[in-house]
Amino acid sequence: MRPRALVLRPAPGNARTCAALVAAGAEPVALPLFETVPIAWQLPDAGAFDALLLTSAAAVRHAGDGLSALGALPVVAVGDATATAARAAGLNVTLVGQGDAASVVARAAAWPRLLHLAGRERVAQPGVTAITVYASEALDLPPAALGAARGAVVLLHSARAAARFALLSRAIPRATIRLAALSPAVAAAAGEGWRSVAIAATPDDAALVRVAIDR
Repeated sequence: MRPRALVLRPAPGNARTCAALVAAGAEPVALPLFETVPIAWQLPDAGAFDALLLTSAAAVRHAGDGLSALGALPVVAVGDATATAARAAGLNVTLVGQGDAASVVARAAAWPRLLHLAGRERVAQPGVTAITVYASEALDLPPAALGAARGAVVLLHSARAAARFALLSRAIPRATIRLAALSPAVAAAAGEGWRSVAIAATPDDAALVRVAIDR
């Protein structure tokens, strides 16, 4: 019997994670808790910055025409997925991190004036100018939707999703649910009492799928 895995991340990443789970022999259940939507923003003077900081592929998808106006700036990307999206949009990626935003900013000393095209819900980075270009809006779920978590492994890609899942699933005994989290911070946001909690070896989707299947 294939293990059941609940995928909470927004589209289009949800579909990619589900496809990876199928390839790994699992039975994915797509249940996004949020959807990303564009936010109107005002284009700043590109000459005031040394590079773009991108911490999510959603920023690339939702930035709109303003992104091309900033195309001369090199890109500091938080990870491989964001870097791939930036390159597909024609941007020049010069630095790719392998952790969180704080760690890649620490490595970007060559570009001290960073412009962060960011989500509304974000962790502020000291010395970095941020502009909101997208937001993650909570989706309404059918009352019985979270029942699929019972006996399954739940993949948690963000602290916000972890906290909301913990709230929405409160009627289900935590001892019946296994969690796979992208990072220790994401796991912490879910709280305690779960059957098991596994953390990806690296903060990327491929590692999260691997640890979810290994549980």
